[in-house]
Amino acid sequence: MGLWAGIDEFVAVAQTRSFTQAAAKLGRSTSQLSREIAQLEDRLGQRLFYRTTRRVSLTETGDRFLVHCRRLQEERDEALATMLDDSNELRGQLRMTCSVAYGERFVVPIVNQIMSENPRLSIDITLTDEVLDLVDRGIDLAIRFGKLRDSGLVATRLASRTRLLCASPDYLDRNGVPTSLEDLVHHACLRGTVEVWPLSRDGKPHNHRPHGRFRCNSGYAVLDAALSGLGLCQLPDFYVRSHLARGELIEVLAEHRPQDEGVWAVYPQRRHLPAKVKALVDRLHLLGTHS
Repeated sequence: MGLWAGIDEFVAVAQTRSFTQAAAKLGRSTSQLSREIAQLEDRLGQRLFYRTTRRVSLTETGDRFLVHCRRLQEERDEALATMLDDSNELRGQLRMTCSVAYGERFVVPIVNQIMSENPRLSIDITLTDEVLDLVDRGIDLAIRFGKLRDSGLVATRLASRTRLLCASPDYLDRNGVPTSLEDLVHHACLRGTVEVWPLSRDGKPHNHRPHGRFRCNSGYAVLDAALSGLGLCQLPDFYVRSHLARGELIEVLAEHRPQDEGVWAVYPQRRHLPAKVKALVDRLHLLGTHS
């Protein structure tokens, strides 16, 4: 019995939620398909479906297994198509994730460009500030920042970003310009999702825990509050760069900037990196010149 036995049958049942419909789709008898699924469950030692006389539903194990089986099917079909077509056109589906603001500002335009050049390539992007499990969610590629913790992933540095501490001229006129880290406790701090602001003192990392009346999980909302003169903010440079250039914001305590953070393309370890992932990572290196 081959290792692939039962995979296509399992996916068909999972998609149709019916053994009868799945059998018809594959041109098989219902009894034959049921045996294939049962043998697959025996090999895995796990139950994949809940079966009643009226409905078929995935177990929690089956739901996780479906993600991997779809990926296997896609990579198999992509490999066969590539061998039969000597063009360099990318095809198949690529799943990726990135933080919301950075993705909208930098990543999505590059993705749209590469898709326009490869009409048989599909890309599914999840923009979220949550760190998703790539393997469990069947994600090919993630854009992440700062120190990476998952040693089971491959990482390619794309660019860097800096966090800047700044406020509007109006706020600083009314409240004074902080001249030391100790002065921050006397200022209104516009807080985002992080509990501490990374800074530096004498070349070493230093964390400040901000306090203030305003808090929001949107960087652009924090930026708007700063532009409105409500307090100090610390945001990645791509949020504030244009406002600094126009004098709408002023950087403070520049000598205490934290160390730059890396911007990384992260993907699961594989013996052979899919061409579509490699092509997108190569294109995303443009972030280093624009972000």
